[in-house]
Amino acid sequence: MMQRLLRTIEQSTGIDELTEALTEATLQLGFHNFALTHHVDLASLQPGAIRLHNYPEKWVEHYDRNALVFRDPVHRASHVTSVGFAWARLPEMVALTVADKRMLAMGREQGIGEGFTVPAHVPGEARGSVSFVVRTGAPFPQDLLPVAQLIGNFAFEAARRLCTGRGYRDHARQPRLTDRQRDCVLWAAQGKTDAEIAIILALSRETVTEHVSQACERYGVNKRTSLIIHTLFDGTVTFTEILRGRYPHFWG
Repeated sequence: MMQRLLRTIEQSTGIDELTEALTEATLQLGFHNFALTHHVDLASLQPGAIRLHNYPEKWVEHYDRNALVFRDPVHRASHVTSVGFAWARLPEMVALTVADKRMLAMGREQGIGEGFTVPAHVPGEARGSVSFVVRTGAPFPQDLLPVAQLIGNFAFEAARRLCTGRGYRDHARQPRLTDRQRDCVLWAAQGKTDAEIAIILALSRETVTEHVSQACERYGVNKRTSLIIHTLFDGTVTFTEILRGRYPHFWG
């Protein structure tokens, strides 16, 4: 069952098809509703922002009208972990305010019972999550949570591919930098000047400038800041490499 559901989700060619596949997966897992979303203002979605769900419309209207996305305790909890969690663990993960408890209680009144949320953290993008919930009072499918984790991971990646064009299937269409171009971009992202990069890489300053210029051309940008942002978005360089202040290739 899991292999079939994952294959159907991964091979979805449109949002409607993905929504249908995720609806089936939700029911197969023993849940009743799902919400796959970026944690942004859902009342005025930005281009490429993701939001798929089959939550009760009355609850969604209340959620949007009161901009609860900015203080949703489930979203806050998803920001402090990389693995899925049952909502029963919320008090252990974040400090619940009176407003948080009121919000969760109102959700239960609208049929949103116990849930399981899979965080989605992609560097350079808005944070997101995939939540599966049972109706208020319904049994919680504890034994299938590992499968729900996988389904959530694959579903969010499929949604990224369809909504933002940045899923892993588009990797072949990403601009490719040479090793030296990537080296120069990484050091530039760490705040090094061309002269400093030249010393580190044993190149001339002119060569470093040319490598960065060619990298900009490949991404269709004319500023180094934009180049660095693009390479972070597509995974060519990572925040970890930048923040460490060193590139492992040169520190053997």
